[in-house]
Amino acid sequence: MDFWLNALWSIAPTVLVGGLFWFVMAAIIRSDRHERQARAKVEAEERAKAGLPPARA
Repeated sequence: MDFWLNALWSIAPTVLVGGLFWFVMAAIIRSDRHERQARAKVEAEERAKAGLPPARA
């Protein structure tokens, strides 16, 4: 029993730091995706106001 408890405590920090890293990276990628969508929407609105054709993808 003592062996398994020691093994769990030795792996726990790595798993926790890995989970934190994954959470932070997922939040960064998600926010970047939303920022790109917002910029594309604003750009489309500005192009429409200026009477320009829609931007090509």
